[in-house]
Amino acid sequence: MDTNGNISPEESVPLKIDVEKDVEKASDVVIENIPPVRLYYKVSENPPLHLNILFAIQQALLPIANVLSVSIIVADLVCASDDQEIKAQLLGTTFMMSGISTMLMCTLGVRLPIFQGPSAGYVIPLLGLATLKEWKCPTRDELETLYSNSSMNVTDLKVDLPMPREVIYRQLGKLQGSLMVAGVIHLMIGFTGLVGAVSRFIGPITIVPALLLLVLYLHKITVKFAQTYWGTAVATTVCGLILSLYLRAHKTPIPFWSKKRGFHIIWYPLHQVFSILISVIFGWILSSILTNAGVLSDDPTSKEYYARTDARTDIIFLNPWFYFPYPGQFGESTFDAAAFAGAMVATIMSVVDSICDYNACARMCFVPFPPSHALNRGIFWEGLMSFFAGTTGAGHATSSYGGNIGAIGITKVASRRVFQGLAIIYILFAMLGKLNAAFITVPNSVLGGVMVLYFGIFLGIIMSNLQFVDLNNTRNLAILGISTLVGFMVPYYVAQNPDKIDTGNRSVDRTLTMLGSNGIFVAGLLACFLDNTVTGTIESRGLAAHLEGEDTIKQKIEYEEGMEVYDLPFLPQFLKNSIFIRYCPIFPKYEKERNEATD
Repeated sequence: MDTNGNISPEESVPLKIDVEKDVEKASDVVIENIPPVRLYYKVSENPPLHLNILFAIQQALLPIANVLSVSIIVADLVCASDDQEIKAQLLGTTFMMSGISTMLMCTLGVRLPIFQGPSAGYVIPLLGLATLKEWKCPTRDELETLYSNSSMNVTDLKVDLPMPREVIYRQLGKLQGSLMVAGVIHLMIGFTGLVGAVSRFIGPITIVPALLLLVLYLHKITVKFAQTYWGTAVATTVCGLILSLYLRAHKTPIPFWSKKRGFHIIWYPLHQVFSILISVIFGWILSSILTNAGVLSDDPTSKEYYARTDARTDIIFLNPWFYFPYPGQFGESTFDAAAFAGAMVATIMSVVDSICDYNACARMCFVPFPPSHALNRGIFWEGLMSFFAGTTGAGHATSSYGGNIGAIGITKVASRRVFQGLAIIYILFAMLGKLNAAFITVPNSVLGGVMVLYFGIFLGIIMSNLQFVDLNNTRNLAILGISTLVGFMVPYYVAQNPDKIDTGNRSVDRTLTMLGSNGIFVAGLLACFLDNTVTGTIESRGLAAHLEGEDTIKQKIEYEEGMEVYDLPFLPQFLKNSIFIRYCPIFPKYEKERNEATD
């Protein structure tokens, strides 16, 4: 500790927000100084309710764009692109599944602060299905034939014929049944302990190339949103950078009064913990000014149109006040081989991606890497929610989001309670249509600017895993470089030659094409194969931290919390002592409690 009372990052004592506080008295005004820390709120700590709500809203704003875009892709696939009611129901269902999945994951799953949203891994299979003949939407001639047997006068609808609901429900039914079957397989992968066993072979050398290939997709998504108007996108990013990085050594004076202490000032890093929320508000206000000044185009066909604050205000009027998604809302489920193949490919990619995200989140929260029972439990709940997403007709599963993990690094708020609050907000979004519509009106350019912040931090977290790897070892450098290069090469080749794979079986061709077009899968698979077949020590491969626990790297990382983070809460003692818990791979072993009970 220096002469000013600040704690240096090199000190080995645990850093907590409430451990040490400097109090200076100037007449009758008390100035309370919060010392700098690595995390303002740790995983198991609970912020005050008012702060928790604001933290949750901040995290809830980040994935809004992805939630909206995936639900629109599903609507297009099932021929409901012009059916506003179905689109609103699909959006509400996506919010509901995301909220419930996040609550279960944070409370009963891996128990890290992780947001579960519509899986990006399902986007590629969905787009692939759209190219198949049996998934093509009816043409106008086919619609006229369908309506010729009805009482509707199609001559009055020459511009646009409405898509019959039975066509939409039939397409949704095929997605539902296939996703439910894939969800059962997904949850069994976790329940049987297969994930925990496989994770022993997945170390930093596999994780880094796999998630580094996210750049292949993230930069395209970020540009898509930011290019609507680069001015507000850059302004939003700069605002966030200033608040979270340039001003990180400074604190905001907050006047406060209480009956016990009277008037006092708290120096709190308000601008850092709310840097993303403040940046969004700043960009939103700037977009509103530019919209009212006529700077942004009001032509719906222009890219600039979606940088306007009034581009999607119609959603507020179209969305119902109340809506509760429920299983079977779109009719009965059927099975489609092509949809199932796509769902299984997405499931494999989702499992690999989730394991990597869990480890990245643990790094960001300064806790040990998840043990096998936590990994198994996380994948189990992901699979179970994929099944329920199928029953409700969401059209996609849910998986972890790296962007929200990156936001933890910016705000230094890693509380599990914040993400439970986020889950409640998304459930409310699902039931209150007007509420979710208001947040969906955030301009695309503002969302693009924020994406630069949290995706950038997330990629930095990924690369930080290399600190456990011996980078002076040619073996490790070769595996990292080759797998990353091939991860870029194969998707590029598949994109340039989409019909090149020809095994004589269309389903196999489609599956191989989907796998080859996903750089994360290609790079991760190759890196994992090479890392486990080329001779190397556990220490040089960076596996010691994963396999041997926190003590092996205590010189490199000082954890804020230990393995207790992953323990299940409220589990009665008689269950801890049961044979089922002892042999079920999704539960901790509780050896210490059993020994104490025996004694």
